[in-house]
Amino acid sequence: MSNTRVPGFYRLSPKERFDIVTEGRNLTDDQLKHLSGENPLSMDLADSMIENVIGQIGIPLGIATNFKINGKDMFIPMATEEPSVVAAASNAAKASYDHGGFFTSMSGTIMRGQIQVLNVADPYAAKAKIFEHKDEILAYCNVQDPTLVSLGGGAKDIEVHIIPTNSQIMLVIHLIVDTKDAMGANAVNTMAEAVSPTIETITGGKVVLKIISNLADLRLVRARAIFSTEALGGKEVVDNIVSAFEFADYDPYRATTHNKGIMNGISAVVLATGNDTRAVEAGAHAYASISGQYKSLTKWEINADGNLSGSIELPMAVGIVGGATKTHPVAQAALKLMGASSAEELAGCIAAAGLAQNAAALRALSAEGIQRGHMSLHARNLAVMAGAKKSDIDRIVAQAVKEKDLRYDRILEITKATQRGE
Repeated sequence: MSNTRVPGFYRLSPKERFDIVTEGRNLTDDQLKHLSGENPLSMDLADSMIENVIGQIGIPLGIATNFKINGKDMFIPMATEEPSVVAAASNAAKASYDHGGFFTSMSGTIMRGQIQVLNVADPYAAKAKIFEHKDEILAYCNVQDPTLVSLGGGAKDIEVHIIPTNSQIMLVIHLIVDTKDAMGANAVNTMAEAVSPTIETITGGKVVLKIISNLADLRLVRARAIFSTEALGGKEVVDNIVSAFEFADYDPYRATTHNKGIMNGISAVVLATGNDTRAVEAGAHAYASISGQYKSLTKWEINADGNLSGSIELPMAVGIVGGATKTHPVAQAALKLMGASSAEELAGCIAAAGLAQNAAALRALSAEGIQRGHMSLHARNLAVMAGAKKSDIDRIVAQAVKEKDLRYDRILEITKATQRGE
């Protein structure tokens, strides 16, 4: 694995960056062409992925550098339309690199399938009956996916919950399924649907909903890192970062924006690898609320050496097999480029990206303010909107930054002056 510390990476041309990150990855010619955009997604494949296809929308695919994860240097692919996200993650990762980078762990690859049973006359007795038939239920579930079982996965346990609502008492069975390297929605949903008639026979009730839960609280990923106080801007900045975290942890209005910034990094990697951004986002926000108040997904402290210590914990239901991960050629190439060989390793990379993104955002907020760095990068988009030629963009942006005036009307004026040769 090549070193992910690439000085001046952002100054290189897209072709030069492409050559650096793909060297030695054993990507096929087709994968290289898909990754570079030379071979776009075919309309036939797009039409097989979703309904009523009429075209496609391109999202830029960037590479976050400077990431060392569990001792391994890894380039992190990020698909996003928002300026500053990739640069911010790369800069924060750089501040952690000499302290060992990111260290991750995962609680497992367990997903929950929920089976809702209504009209049960004696729910507490029915709960006991379900447990009496536990082995039968699990065996029937595992018949549905022998491949998963052969890999060591499959239905492992059940839980039974009695939920009183305003109008009735529901019996809800949770299938506890190890989905291994798959996200697992198809496997879990198939099991839940197949076993529902058996559940009805046992309970005497009526099964209605039977579907996976995206609150994957048995599939938690954790990442931690130490960030150099000097690299972040000094003790005052680090003290302000910790105060900003405490603000988010106690105030849901701030926590919402705080966690949105975390998801800037997380969702970009999830999308780049063909995983389900909506499932991951829903699980993350639900987990942030699990205490009864919406709180920060990260924790920030100052360690004994005076450096910033950060950690993150959240559900991470992602896979490297199945779904768009195996259908979309760019997702396949991105996974191969990253070098994540399991769902657990991928989850750790995603969590590290989220933690780095949060570190960068809090540093910006605690120092010069979020707009300075963000708008400097956004100015390139404004220059394009103003009609600037590609060869003039850097000069136009440099002039706007020098003037500290990044408004569209001023960039438009600079662009017109440039085109007139002034």
